[in-house]
Amino acid sequence: MHAIRLHEFGPPENLRFEEVELPVPAAGQVVVAVRAAGVHLLDTGLRRGEPSGPLRPPELPAIPGREVAGIVERLGDGVDESWLGRRVVCHLGPAGQGYAEKVATDAARLHEIPNGVTPEVAVAMIGTGRTALLVLETVRLTADDVVVIPAAAGGLGALLVQAALDAGAFVVGLAGGAEKAATVHGLGAHVALDYTRDHWPDAVREGLEGREVTVVLDGVGGVVGERAMRLLAPGGRLVMFGYSGGTPTPVTSQDIWSLGITVTSAVGGKVLRRPGGLRDVEERALAAAGAGRLVPLTTTFPLKDAGAAHAALESRATTGKVVLVVQRPAPDGLELAHHERRGGARVLRGVDAVAAAAGAAELAERVVELAERADP
Repeated sequence: MHAIRLHEFGPPENLRFEEVELPVPAAGQVVVAVRAAGVHLLDTGLRRGEPSGPLRPPELPAIPGREVAGIVERLGDGVDESWLGRRVVCHLGPAGQGYAEKVATDAARLHEIPNGVTPEVAVAMIGTGRTALLVLETVRLTADDVVVIPAAAGGLGALLVQAALDAGAFVVGLAGGAEKAATVHGLGAHVALDYTRDHWPDAVREGLEGREVTVVLDGVGGVVGERAMRLLAPGGRLVMFGYSGGTPTPVTSQDIWSLGITVTSAVGGKVLRRPGGLRDVEERALAAAGAGRLVPLTTTFPLKDAGAAHAALESRATTGKVVLVVQRPAPDGLELAHHERRGGARVLRGVDAVAAAAGAAELAERVVELAERADP
């Protein structure tokens, strides 16, 4: 099989598409045939050898990637056989290994992908959608809010625009460039502006038509975050969840005092202390996608072009969540799925090919059902 490996920290070109050994599931693990792998801005920092939030640079050589969606094709000892052949998505945690055609992971991390949800959408929701819900838990928007969202055409920003509109809020979406601003307008934002223009705060005030900004959802930081913060009316809330611009929004105690605002972080250490962990948030994110309440935007690249995906993400040339997709060759013919044993692991053969050829999870699930009847 193939995977993206990093042998030396540095530029995107250091991400190499190579042949690697097949993963073998340990007890309690499964092997997932990957259909889609999420790319996160944190991945680019780790590629450069820089700490990214709570994550430290990996030991080299390394396979990056912490979010995958695909089909379970092998089971380790102790794993419920009902997982075999199912479409799943999971967050791999700090161990990574997601930029690959196959990955082994703990069965406890798996979520079944809802019907009608593609692997690309599922992988966007398991990480970025999860973060969006954590931000929404913190801010608790209402119909009385007027919300400013920088980077509103990004993977997270686009979800926050949709959620704010669903809450009945008045939404101002900011994006880098006229084309991205048009995308934000298409999402339904009441005001959509290009924040690369010098006087965008004045344009925001004009677009508000007398309304006062009550919330800024800031994942950009730096000068953009600071200028957005200064749009807040007294009593407003600045909710911070990242700094894609390179540095956090500079906020002083004097700012808090003089502007009369509150400042909160929606992520970071508090997430690690969240009662009950994050699995319920992941489930709700996937359910929201399945119900059509949140629809992530995605920009896709073939797995072999992971370096190009990193370069595009770092240069802000992407819209929505960046996703690597694994291209599966169409099989010459279809064969009845069956189970076999290999190295102590239970393996599913044929379903992968059927799913790839038909492009439908329902058909794959039907083949699994027939195989289980034939080979109980």
